[in-house]
Amino acid sequence: MTDSSPATGQLRVDLLTREYPPEVYGGAGVHVEYLARELRRLADVRVHCFGAARTEPGVTAYAEPAGLGGANAALRTMGVDLEMAAGCAGTDVVHSHTWYANLAGHTAKLLHGVPHVVTAHSLEPLRPWKAEQLGGGYALSSWCERTAVEAADAVIAVSEGMRRDVLTAYPTVDPDRVRVVYNGIDTAQYAPDHGTDVVDRLGIDPTRPSVVYVGRITRQKGLPYLLRAARDLPADTQLVLLAGAPDTPEIAAEVQGLVAELRSNRSGVVWVAEMLPKHEVIQVLTHATVFVCPSVYEPMGIVNLEAMACETAVVATATGGIPEVVADGETGLLVPIEQATDGSGRPLDPQRFVADLAARMNEVLADPARTTRLGLAGRRRAVEHFSWDAVAQRTLEVYRSVGAAD
Repeated sequence: MTDSSPATGQLRVDLLTREYPPEVYGGAGVHVEYLARELRRLADVRVHCFGAARTEPGVTAYAEPAGLGGANAALRTMGVDLEMAAGCAGTDVVHSHTWYANLAGHTAKLLHGVPHVVTAHSLEPLRPWKAEQLGGGYALSSWCERTAVEAADAVIAVSEGMRRDVLTAYPTVDPDRVRVVYNGIDTAQYAPDHGTDVVDRLGIDPTRPSVVYVGRITRQKGLPYLLRAARDLPADTQLVLLAGAPDTPEIAAEVQGLVAELRSNRSGVVWVAEMLPKHEVIQVLTHATVFVCPSVYEPMGIVNLEAMACETAVVATATGGIPEVVADGETGLLVPIEQATDGSGRPLDPQRFVADLAARMNEVLADPARTTRLGLAGRRRAVEHFSWDAVAQRTLEVYRSVGAAD
């Protein structure tokens, strides 16, 4: 192992990630952004990410190798990973996030002789629909993840549900090496915004009840189930979709068709396909009557925390780590689901799941006083149990447990 950073005398931590501001499109990118911010109070943090050059000190971005232009997307990712591994020279510990950066972490571990910590935000064996997106690259992404997880000095799971999934998907991993550190939420930033400039611009009527979805268009997030359940919402209820980045042309076409059908039968269907700035999402969440998370696979579901912090009641699928975040009957309502065990997470009875989803949304919509109580309790829970300061402290403890000492 190398010495701690000579410039600061602190532990040097290299975070490896595909996403980092301003190029963030999912929960893993949000996690790394705030983890890096809080860890900088405790350690010398370097961030290695994909994409365009960043101006933030201590952050290095890597473009795809020119020689791999036009190659399979997974192969291009592996090319970036090798360059990232080279950039970690001098570190005390590498910490990779998602399969996109796992190979970088594993290679850096071998090359530089340092511990490798993996945070499991999702697992490739539980996302078989990605074969649609990556083709043969899905075998490569799965290999990258498996190799890194099985050899990692520690694996951080973002929920107890994710810990169980890690040990099921990778049974050779020592359970003692898998630690639970929940995702966090910045409750100073994610707080109610009762202004109306954003909702007015987007065409959302703040005087009407609304159901809001925020997320990518992917099988994992279950948006088509929500669109089918929305057929049974009260006529005066708006459906607001902050939904973009479809994984495949097939799911994009399915969502477009379902949205068109809803618009032909009801008013107030608002679809924003581009990614909005955080402050605009916060205002939309604040004005939502219900935030809905219809995911069929969700290791934790940080977006539920974001809605809770905005004092919004949540309706979410009882899957993965969601029940550890959304307290059923206290901060929202959970939707039961019986799921296939083939890794897809698909409901065994899709019609029943859609009906249950509609029933839970309607239950909340029908009782405004209860909706208010759920929202207030949600913010209290977010503040009391999911601070980023606690996440950083617990993550630092994991680094020290694998021999990364100051």
